[in-house]
Amino acid sequence: MHEQQKVKIILSLLTLYIAWSSTYLAIRIALEGFPPFFIAGFRYMLVGAGMYVYLKAKGVPSPTAREWGGSAVIGIFLLLGGTAGVVYAEQWVGSGIAALVLATSPLLTVLFAMLWKHRPARNEWLGMLLGFIGIVLLNMEGDLRAHPLGAALLILASASWSFGSVLSLHVPMPRGMMASASQMFAGGLLVLVVGLLAGERVPAHPSLRSAAAVVYLAIFGSLLGYTAYTYLLKNVRPAVATSYAYVNPTLAVLLGVWLGGEAFPKTGLIAMPVILAGVVLVILGQRHNVSSE
Repeated sequence: MHEQQKVKIILSLLTLYIAWSSTYLAIRIALEGFPPFFIAGFRYMLVGAGMYVYLKAKGVPSPTAREWGGSAVIGIFLLLGGTAGVVYAEQWVGSGIAALVLATSPLLTVLFAMLWKHRPARNEWLGMLLGFIGIVLLNMEGDLRAHPLGAALLILASASWSFGSVLSLHVPMPRGMMASASQMFAGGLLVLVVGLLAGERVPAHPSLRSAAAVVYLAIFGSLLGYTAYTYLLKNVRPAVATSYAYVNPTLAVLLGVWLGGEAFPKTGLIAMPVILAGVVLVILGQRHNVSSE
């Protein structure tokens, strides 16, 4: 691996750790003035369109019809099922709890990778078991127990994001940043269409606070975060690309309590180390698999 590529990987990981930790709280603030599908779709479609125009001006070829199709399919799982599901659930569930449930995505990624003949190691099985126990603990009190629809949406969102992440390695996609641009534009457009069909309407005079949150999400969540994630998926093992999942929850919980005034349930204090321990075991298990191949 070249030194320049190592620097890009490190910067991409830091971007995910910092940017995506704060997006959960930004989503809660954006929901004060905007409907959920608009928040999830508009920012991705806008950033994807901007990136596409920029890349075309730089001479990057447009995606083929097959690559647009692959981008749309991945957009369905990552953005409609994943991001939009999280935004919708945060109407009832706190940002810290949402981040903690989404920390299970590397565990589910292992399960879905089995569809492509990946055999989990012992550590991975143990990690998935711990993750399941952690989710059960979270459901014993607090937001998830009080709002079962929100809990179900978060679990489905985590599953959709995990499946889309694995599937992205097996469908035709454009190269480089055009992959991010096409996924964001196609997926964001699909989310907006679903929102319109669901009867969502953008308020005429949203608060400055919620509008600023949408701008923040567009820059840090979509442009920087999503681009970094798609780059990592193509250049490092899935275990490394999804390692943000054991960093983001802790930061997201702290931000939610400190800046958002959210209460964190007592079971969450137990569930957090259990889930994160499960994720670490999965990471270690995947590294063992790679080194033994």
